[in-house]
Amino acid sequence: MKEFLEARAAEINSPAFINEDPVQFPRRFSDLRDIEIAALLSSSIAWGNRKMICRNADRILSLMADDPARFVSDGEYEQVPDEMNLHRTFFGRDFKYLLRGYHRIMRDYGSLDAFCRAVVPEGAEGAPWLLAGEFCKILREENDGKDDPRCFPAKTDTTALKRFNMALRWLVRNDGIVDLGVWKSLKPSQLYIPLDVHVGRTARDLGLLSRRSNDRKAVEELTAHLREWRPDDPCIFDYALFGLGVESSRKAESSQE
Repeated sequence: MKEFLEARAAEINSPAFINEDPVQFPRRFSDLRDIEIAALLSSSIAWGNRKMICRNADRILSLMADDPARFVSDGEYEQVPDEMNLHRTFFGRDFKYLLRGYHRIMRDYGSLDAFCRAVVPEGAEGAPWLLAGEFCKILREENDGKDDPRCFPAKTDTTALKRFNMALRWLVRNDGIVDLGVWKSLKPSQLYIPLDVHVGRTARDLGLLSRRSNDRKAVEELTAHLREWRPDDPCIFDYALFGLGVESSRKAESSQE
């Protein structure tokens, strides 16, 4: 099984993958703050059809004049109408909610990476949930105490954090192929699988996941299995599980035609 998944991961973890995936958007930039903002926004709308996700992520960056850090630093997000539809049920009000928090972090810490270094103990288990919890405190403080489920689930300590874990994979993994590896606060060994419906189904079919709910416990169970094979980099197998999930979905769609 390990060899099979490593082979599938190697097929997908290639430069050809970039132009069809939202990871292309943080890769447009060289400044850490631009990369982080593009990663947060692209991952926040990462549900639904991938072509639509990429089209709308491109539109969001165009709205920011392809200069995310300056746009946030100058507070230009406040000019975006609340009701502007940016992606499915993600609107201007959600865009502003997220960027108000990042503006505060950029002002007080310089970057989300530096914020992570300040609030997550070195080598901590469950680092994504610790970081998300602290980030959400900032978001609430900058948004009149409100939660916004379009940006983060209200109960960050029990949910799968699929979109946030995907952004962290982009920022932390550093094999020099698809993921950027620009963060210094976390190590690839601290990452967790971005668990969506397709990855969960594939993992269960392969006997890597027994839990039925796609929640934090399921993410921890699956990632623990993968760490047995690659303790230094369990999320390399995300490529294999994602690819197998997409392949299975296509076969299911074909059989229904």
